[in-house]
Amino acid sequence: MKAALISLGSKSSLMTLDAMKKYFNSVEDINLRNVEVILGSKNLSVLYNGKPLEKYEGIYAKGSFRYAPLLSSITAAFYANTYMPIKADTFTIGHDKLLTHLALQYYKIPMPDTYVVSSVMAAKKILEQVNYPIVLKFPHGTQGKGVMIADSFAAASSMLDAIETLKQPFLMQEYIETQGCDIRTIVVGNNVVASMKRKAVRGEKRANIHAGGKGEPIVLDSYTKKIAVDTAKSIGAEICAVDILETVKGPSVIEANLSPGLQGITSVTKIDVADKIAQFMYERTKEFVDKGKTEETTKMFTDLNVSASAGKNNSEQQIITTLDFRSERILLPKIITSLAKFNEREDVVIKAQKGKVTLQRY
Repeated sequence: MKAALISLGSKSSLMTLDAMKKYFNSVEDINLRNVEVILGSKNLSVLYNGKPLEKYEGIYAKGSFRYAPLLSSITAAFYANTYMPIKADTFTIGHDKLLTHLALQYYKIPMPDTYVVSSVMAAKKILEQVNYPIVLKFPHGTQGKGVMIADSFAAASSMLDAIETLKQPFLMQEYIETQGCDIRTIVVGNNVVASMKRKAVRGEKRANIHAGGKGEPIVLDSYTKKIAVDTAKSIGAEICAVDILETVKGPSVIEANLSPGLQGITSVTKIDVADKIAQFMYERTKEFVDKGKTEETTKMFTDLNVSASAGKNNSEQQIITTLDFRSERILLPKIITSLAKFNEREDVVIKAQKGKVTLQRY
């Protein structure tokens, strides 16, 4: 099977690429920066370095929020005929904190109270009523960037004045005290494959490894694992990271990441996360391909009025067709191969006379 990894070429992506090469017959490394999508009234075309992107059985597409529209378009072009672990709409949802929280709310996944306002003036009215500290977030951003924490009304008000000059949308969120700790989990399919507890360095409230946070391995309870998997499902991703706070009320989800770094969690947990992702990609791609073959065979049976259970017993089936000669050799129709279920490694007896040919397992 052929697969492709479409990414920005980060260290984590290269780790995943190398792991995928252990499972697939071939894996192509495609730089997202060199991909373009052409939208037309009749079709949607994807080009790589100016040439049509070839067909793959499986494609893992990932990248930063800046490339969300492109990733969504690429996925829309291939999703119906190629296994892809992240849905087209997911790149819009997962790269926007507001849309992510809306998805969490819809699926009743626990999260901190989040405020969405239309203006800075409206936000300041809310600031008069909330408890402090409070978190202010830009909808887009990774590695803890774009997250601010205000300890008082005056601090929050000053931050809002600065945000107003940037003409940026923002969210306000309840601050939950966890001593600067959170949990980063990697969800692959229906499983949490690795988890670590991150603790912020002194003077910093963001626990992200990229912000200097330190990690240690952690084993999650079954309920927290379920929350992480449900979060991934709520945004339409089979591979993603989920960040969780441990609170007195239980786990509370603060973010999902469609393109998480793997170096930190791999180093901390000693789990080869890239290999877990690659193996999952292979297994799901194989399922996708096998399902397509089954549906194709079933359609052929239907079109030829042959029972779909043919071949499961010894009942003889008959079709009327013309012969396909290839260099004086007869090529049997695919449906005959499917019905007979011959194996290319087993011996067969071929009997031929004028006007008649029979094949039988030896």
